[in-house]
Amino acid sequence: MNAPHSPVRQRLHVVSYNIHKGFSQFNRRMMIHELRERLRGLNPDLAFLQEVQGMHVGHVRRLADWPLLPQHEFLAEGIWTSTAYGGNAIYDHGHHGNAILSRYPILSTQNQDVSDHAMERRGLLHCEITLPFSLAPVHCMCVHLGLIASSRRRQMEAIVERVERLAPGDSPLIIAGDFNDWRNRADTLLAERLGLEEVFMGARGRPARSYPSTLPVFRLDRIYVRGFRIERSEVYFGPPWSKISDHALMSTHLLAT
Repeated sequence: MNAPHSPVRQRLHVVSYNIHKGFSQFNRRMMIHELRERLRGLNPDLAFLQEVQGMHVGHVRRLADWPLLPQHEFLAEGIWTSTAYGGNAIYDHGHHGNAILSRYPILSTQNQDVSDHAMERRGLLHCEITLPFSLAPVHCMCVHLGLIASSRRRQMEAIVERVERLAPGDSPLIIAGDFNDWRNRADTLLAERLGLEEVFMGARGRPARSYPSTLPVFRLDRIYVRGFRIERSEVYFGPPWSKISDHALMSTHLLAT
């Protein structure tokens, strides 16, 4: 008699992390190797990463153990089979931006420039990812919004316009990243208009504190979802995480609806 088939897992573990280009707070130490081990220890299905260094000629020359691969490829190697990267800040010696690491196939990738001015380059990395338990692909958007309130408003409007055009109705959707939104304007501009739920709002009544990572005070980082039920969410701050980046890592476990 044939053994029964194992049920398809309908849970999804998602993390979001501003990795500070692989350096500790104030750029004191390179931490990309420690970050890789910690991220693998959490074992998420999807990782939304900000401030990912795609290339830096000076670090390659100066640091003996600087990875030769772009950071998103170095972090994903052997674990996350699909990756996407959008370089936003481009300079003579390299570039950095947002990245998504996925256990599941990425069907499409687009990086939309949402920069509000030349001194602060920002992008919206949008992927469609196929999940084994979902007929429709999930739209995943990794963002890092500006430091100026007016810039963030315009960037969030760009997110809304993109979602309404490409992922309308009840399409499964995850938007995660560093929103720099300490006044919590995103709930009005994003959650209400797009039918999204922030993963910490239900339990806490407000987004979680995420910056600085030693003892978070400001609520900068978010994970918004649509088409999933939130099982539990955690914030990883303090040692050893505070030695890796100046932001805390945000984690959520989701159940497909």
